[in-house]
Amino acid sequence: MPLALIALLALCTWQIAAHGPLRAYDERLGRAIAGSALPSPAAGFLADLGNTAVAVPVLAVALGWAAWCARRATQPRWWLTPLAAAVAMAAVPALVVPFKALIDRPGPPGPLAGETGFFPSGHAATAAVAYGAAALLLHPLLRPRLRRPLLVAVAVLNLAVAAGLVRRGYHWPLDTVASWCLAGLLLWTVFRVSRLSHNGRSTPDLHKPRPPRAAPSDPG
Repeated sequence: MPLALIALLALCTWQIAAHGPLRAYDERLGRAIAGSALPSPAAGFLADLGNTAVAVPVLAVALGWAAWCARRATQPRWWLTPLAAAVAMAAVPALVVPFKALIDRPGPPGPLAGETGFFPSGHAATAAVAYGAAALLLHPLLRPRLRRPLLVAVAVLNLAVAAGLVRRGYHWPLDTVASWCLAGLLLWTVFRVSRLSHNGRSTPDLHKPRPPRAAPSDPG
């Protein structure tokens, strides 16, 4: 997965910087989405889900709950995975800002037309890391039947954020794809740290039924 994400990020960056054919298709798709039937207020709401003021508090709640549950279960290094998720969130601007300055891509027609520095999308990266890391933290704490819906919901949510950003004219589509690549690398790191923090063993399932206690032996 990391190699695939790096390769896709490199392809997108090369095509955008070199004004390649993929950039032309990207801008054509972006204009089509911007002119779609998705209502502008709804698109604005979806785009705002990538704001740090919205996404970071969601991650903070997940961090607190996961740390509390792990410590209550007396897990070794209970703090390591929440710390990795927090570091991943802090790394988003450290990765996105240099990319924006290096590529200096002009924005699409819309409220930010004439400005530059749109590749990759900070909002899309913030949403992907915050909601994705929250899902990784909460996944082992939920009942098994709720885990897959959680992952699907996070994927749909990030697609919705990207659609809102493009529909409102805040970004081109490939801006969000590049952000997902960066976020995917950060989330993969959080996942690996989670595995290492349990010495290769999966996180204990808090909803797994405990085996019944053995009946006391009859001394007679």
